[in-house]
Amino acid sequence: MSTAMPRWTWAWPALAWAAMIVTAFTGATGVVAAVAGAVLIATVFAAVYHAEVIAHRTGEPFGTLVLAIAVTVIEVALIVSIMVGVAADKAGLARDTVFAAVMIVCNGIVGLCLLSGGVRHHEQGFQLQGASAALAVLAALTTLTLVVPNVTTSTPGPSFSTSQLVFAGLVSLVLYGAFVFVQTVRHRGYFLPLEGGSEEVHAPPPSNQAALASLALLLVALIAIVGLSKALTPAVESTIAWFGAPKAVVGIAIAMVVLLPEGVAALRAARANRLQTSLNLALGSALATIGLTIPAVAAVSIVLGQRLDLGLGLMEMTLLALTLLVSVITLGTGRTTVLQGIVHLVIFATFLFFAVVP
Repeated sequence: MSTAMPRWTWAWPALAWAAMIVTAFTGATGVVAAVAGAVLIATVFAAVYHAEVIAHRTGEPFGTLVLAIAVTVIEVALIVSIMVGVAADKAGLARDTVFAAVMIVCNGIVGLCLLSGGVRHHEQGFQLQGASAALAVLAALTTLTLVVPNVTTSTPGPSFSTSQLVFAGLVSLVLYGAFVFVQTVRHRGYFLPLEGGSEEVHAPPPSNQAALASLALLLVALIAIVGLSKALTPAVESTIAWFGAPKAVVGIAIAMVVLLPEGVAALRAARANRLQTSLNLALGSALATIGLTIPAVAAVSIVLGQRLDLGLGLMEMTLLALTLLVSVITLGTGRTTVLQGIVHLVIFATFLFFAVVP
């Protein structure tokens, strides 16, 4: 990574702040909304660049952890800001966004990585223990937070009672915290590249000054992203309504925006035969999405007394079960080919189709 900071990495966050101010006074409509949307996407890439600088300074597997948490902070802040702003019809927004993020990561991003890497390198390997640990936590998190609300009896599904919501939030934090501990301390080797693999040799890490500068710019970019995203949400909702798509598509749109840069980074790593890095990015992002989003939205729901629907519908639960089953089979051997990538992408296409045509 170059020691000189590219101009676009600070220029786009600055433009995002300018766009945020403009939309506050004029509203996000027409040309203003289109320009603000373009600036938003560019700023997301700038934010992830600064997260990568910090990650490069801290080293693996801390690097992918920094990226996953940075992306999840964007998502959590956006969901919470929308919940606080207009909560009347947003009871299912967190559920839709979290579920969309899991499907995008586990089927879309993983599928593209396995397909692209398989086409270029025929067969790729990774640490089986690390993938198995991540999938075990992912299965527990998704089931406890997105399925169990449908079968509780204290309140009618798909919502938890207050005590159940507190418990679900605490359980999510415990599971995610345990995974981070295993990933970074107790069993760090499970998430490092295979010995003798072709993982690329990184350039020398940036200086402390460069890392601190990126940390400051990352915070600036995150605030701008949240502000712009909230300003653009009504325009996105009206566009989706104009096409006649269900409200759940709003959650998909939010998840796609925040996961786009991380998806590109994971795909780039897979094509460079660094599948371990790709899986660390993808699975770590899915775990952070649930482990941090659920406690945050649960706290907001309790403090503000807002309804929070977490239980998935029958179709969504079926797709989630299929995703977990296929993921266990796909990542259960430590080697992957194009076939596994195609299977995941077909499931992802099915998810998108039935989200629009339920």
